[in-house]
Amino acid sequence: MRKFLTAVVAVFVATAVLSFLIHGVLLQRAYQITPQLLRAPADFNAHALFLLVSFFFFALGFVWIYGARVEAKPWVAQGIRYGIAVWLIVSVSRYVSYFAIQPWSVRVVQLQIAYEFVMALLLGLIVAAIYRNAFSKAPINVPGGANA
Repeated sequence: MRKFLTAVVAVFVATAVLSFLIHGVLLQRAYQITPQLLRAPADFNAHALFLLVSFFFFALGFVWIYGARVEAKPWVAQGIRYGIAVWLIVSVSRYVSYFAIQPWSVRVVQLQIAYEFVMALLLGLIVAAIYRNAFSKAPINVPGGANA
C-alpha cells in the first residue's frame, strides 16, 4: 500500500508539473492562435481545481493499472512500455479526436502528442521506479528447493 500511495502522489505531482510545462508554457503561443477553443484566464482560474481533480484521478488509475500488471522483469522496459501504452490510449486518441472535432492546427496536435509522449514515458518510468523492488521481498521458489 505504501508503494501505491507513494506512486500516486509522485505521478500526481509529475502530471501537474509536466502538464503545466507542456500546456501552460511550451504550447502557450500555439494556443493563442485559437483562443476561442480555450477558457479565458479568469474563467480558467475559476475551474483550475477541476484540473487538479482530473490529475488525481489520472494518477490513481495510472498507478492502479501498473500495480496490477507489474512483473518480475526489468523495471525500465516495463515503465517505457507502460508509458507508451497509456500515451496511445490517452494522448494520441484524445488529440486526434480533438483534431476531428475542433479547429486545431495539425502542428498543434503534433506538438501535443509529441510532448505528451515524453510525459508518458517519464510517468511510466516514475511508477516503474517506485515499484521496481516489488518482488525483492517475496521468497524465491526454486523447484525442488527448500521452499518447495
